[in-house]
Amino acid sequence: MDARKLILLVGALVVAAITAFMARSLVLGAPTPTAAAIPVAAPQSSTEVMVATRALPVGTILDATSFKYVAWPKELIEGAYYIKGESEPAKLQGTVVRFAIPAGQPITQGALVKPGDRGFLAAALGPGMRAVTVPVSGQGANVSGFVFPGDRIDLVLTQTVAGGGDGPPLKASETILRNLRVLATDQRTDKQTDDKGNTVVSTFSTVTVEATPKLAEKLAVAQTLGTLSLSLRSIADNQGELEEAIASGEVDVPADGDPKKEKEMLARAAARPTEGRGGFATGADVSRFQRSTVPGKAEDSTAKAVATAGYPGGAEKKKGPVVNVVRGASATEVELGGTK
Repeated sequence: MDARKLILLVGALVVAAITAFMARSLVLGAPTPTAAAIPVAAPQSSTEVMVATRALPVGTILDATSFKYVAWPKELIEGAYYIKGESEPAKLQGTVVRFAIPAGQPITQGALVKPGDRGFLAAALGPGMRAVTVPVSGQGANVSGFVFPGDRIDLVLTQTVAGGGDGPPLKASETILRNLRVLATDQRTDKQTDDKGNTVVSTFSTVTVEATPKLAEKLAVAQTLGTLSLSLRSIADNQGELEEAIASGEVDVPADGDPKKEKEMLARAAARPTEGRGGFATGADVSRFQRSTVPGKAEDSTAKAVATAGYPGGAEKKKGPVVNVVRGASATEVELGGTK
């Protein structure tokens, strides 16, 4: 090997050694990477406030399903909100919504009218409706303890029909009004609870209901005919009667198919009070010893005695053809073939 090639080989080895040394220094000198936690924003403090579980239009009577507590940022809480721990939900049942509350929005104190406040019943009434207080019989009081403001009831009229005879009178009852909304009971508009929060059942003798002006007139008359008792309606009954009303044409369905208009129509139709549909029960439907019809008019006993006088066995004489003979201002009935 000549000297030139030897020099080039040595130079290449030196360059390779220097390169390897520098690479090793870089590797050993770099710090070991460490896992760093990603900074997370501190959670905002929140407080539970009362919000509407569904849309609450004006006039809605609150019940236990109308509201709930949800977490709400403290910086967004207003002084009029109902805060958990500072308010009693049981006392809000029976209050009336004065201003519409959207679903999921906090309920404010100014949006509710409490029992005893001025304008309470006026706020509870729907447009064009009237509040009517009616007495409830002792039989109706048995269920009255389970009826609260916002419930729907039917009113049943029970009466005695004497008729014209001397037999026992007819006992009858009929449902005169349906789907009436209860506004108050014996001037009470809230549920009573004991120390443990359980509902206290108490009976009452009067009930205030919502009715149209025409139905209010009929209620006034019904109180003079007999006794009134109430029957509590199931929520499912409203849906069934609503379908019947739509099928019969009593309720107008929007022709354009607008979902919003249809929803409003369904809400109005489900809330409307109606008259009875002819259903009734008589004493004979309950007991075989009672009547099923009104007693007929009995024949006058004096006239019957005269008609049967002088005939064997007291049989009544059958009249033949007669003519009326008028002499001046007097008229006489003369039987043909008989004497004047």
